[in-house]
Amino acid sequence: MKTFVGIDVAKAHVDLYDTVTKNHVQFKNDLVGISECTDYLGTLDPKLVVMENTGGYETSLAVALQSAGLPVAVINPRWARDFGRAVGRLAKTDRIDAMLLANYAATMKPPQRPLGDRKSRLMKALVARRHQLLQMRTAENNRREHSDNKAIAISIGAVIKTFDRELKKIEEQLRTLISASEELHRRVQFLISVPGIAETTATMLVTEVPELGQLNRRQIAALIGVAPINRDSGSFRGKRMTGGGRRRVRARLFMPTLVVCHHNPVLKAFYQRLLERGKSKMTALTAVMRKLITILNLMLKKNEHWNPKIA
Repeated sequence: MKTFVGIDVAKAHVDLYDTVTKNHVQFKNDLVGISECTDYLGTLDPKLVVMENTGGYETSLAVALQSAGLPVAVINPRWARDFGRAVGRLAKTDRIDAMLLANYAATMKPPQRPLGDRKSRLMKALVARRHQLLQMRTAENNRREHSDNKAIAISIGAVIKTFDRELKKIEEQLRTLISASEELHRRVQFLISVPGIAETTATMLVTEVPELGQLNRRQIAALIGVAPINRDSGSFRGKRMTGGGRRRVRARLFMPTLVVCHHNPVLKAFYQRLLERGKSKMTALTAVMRKLITILNLMLKKNEHWNPKIA
């Protein structure tokens, strides 16, 4: 009988539930506890272990389990919540959540995705930190524009300079890490050959979307969340929408897509044609983003630099 395991991860501890013995087991979320948890799961020989993305608390455990050869899937917490509502599980405790995740694993069998080595995880963390610093810098800059007090303006300026220094340090670390990897350097060079795609966007994509170049056009569009979703029922034909996928990646592609619409001749013409056909600017931008990500995916799949004919 196949065993599926759900793990509810908290800061201090992790709760396990498996579908065969139906036992609840708890371990501390530290080095000793993670080692004990790994050994315990080894005795169960699970078909799949599922845990939620908790913003970092799950990383050490997930990496340890994958390193031990155990099948692990880290899922979007919303998927588990929606599954819980579907099966009528509205109560929420650590034990219930672990059981719900085990049942989700057995029913939905989400795909496993490699978490990457230490270098790739470091790069992902640096990219995320850079995005955080940019958001805070933008907020401070907006405050400076509305400040009529000299002392406050000087204070804000000093904080912005601090952000600039930290951003420079992170970008230098990312360049060093990419230069040290022939594969990553090659992938970034392919991506930045596209007019409008800067090194920062290329770095984000190779770290946040390692699947780029390995999927077909429909799969990569769905992964990013720019594939149109049907909303039809009976004779009703609803408006097609996009969503799901990797929201963080999609959000970070918004500004690069705007740049592409102005500086990439091929995609600029595509954007203008959509507007001329009466599409709203947001609909046209989403279509350009979808076309852009499928082009980048094809370039990496074929190991080719930008070629206007590929679009």
